[in-house]
Amino acid sequence: MKFTMTENGFSGDLPFGTLNVSTNEELGFRPYQLMVASLAICSAGIVRKVLEKKRMPADDIQVEVKEVVRIDEEAGRIEKVHIHFVIKGDIDDSKMDRVLELTRKNCSMVRSVEDSIEVVETYELIK
Repeated sequence: MKFTMTENGFSGDLPFGTLNVSTNEELGFRPYQLMVASLAICSAGIVRKVLEKKRMPADDIQVEVKEVVRIDEEAGRIEKVHIHFVIKGDIDDSKMDRVLELTRKNCSMVRSVEDSIEVVETYELIK
């Protein structure tokens, strides 16, 4: 990846398009938003794979970031992210603790920040 300085931040031409990053939310993605999105989407992708391997494929997965706690005194460092999955399908609720455990273990983004950002994962199942 290569990013070039622009008037309002940085811009990168990536395989699926241009990514504009800026401290001004009106001019591009803010860096913390990309970090939080990486945590949420990586986790959701692993949830999907684990459910498939357990022969409980989801019909749909929505992922919502319910809370982001940042510490202003530490340059806005992300302290906590609460990720909530809404999973549609014939999913056995009694297996979801193990699904989330495997998700935490296998999500590279969550593993990368495990000693610095608290990642809380919750879920709800809908038919």
